[in-house]
Amino acid sequence: MESRVNYFGNALAGKVMKHFNSANKVVADSTLPVTTQELVKIRASQINGCGFCTDMHTKDAIAAGETQQRLNLVAAWREAKVFTDAERAALEIAEQGTRIADAAGGVSDEVWEKAAKHFDEDELAALISLIALINAYNRINVINQQPAGDYRPGMFG
Repeated sequence: MESRVNYFGNALAGKVMKHFNSANKVVADSTLPVTTQELVKIRASQINGCGFCTDMHTKDAIAAGETQQRLNLVAAWREAKVFTDAERAALEIAEQGTRIADAAGGVSDEVWEKAAKHFDEDELAALISLIALINAYNRINVINQQPAGDYRPGMFG
């Protein structure tokens, strides 16, 4: 499989990604737990069918100490006992935030209230931003048919 555009070698794409990556750095440096960030990125990427991001974020999560069992269960998090209540709230808001077109009204008040019980305002802002960013990254990679499987943790910085 070949990507449609050499997105990582294209000057215009590089300028766009510079801004995306700067925004992502702000989120990464926030107080939103790194584990929660990776779980959210993995779940949104699974929903969007983004192999490149699913590969990247599962490998990054493993490199950060995440267990294989938890990674295996991200797609079935509702039935899994291995996630904290805070992680479950983040995964639920990530799903509704990713499936906006499928959910009349977007993220429900009930889901928002669950997340607000576990995260302060800065962490909620980081979570919203993270969901928006991973969905944007997913769309770039899916539209471009970016091949998956070759990512190595840390290769982008």
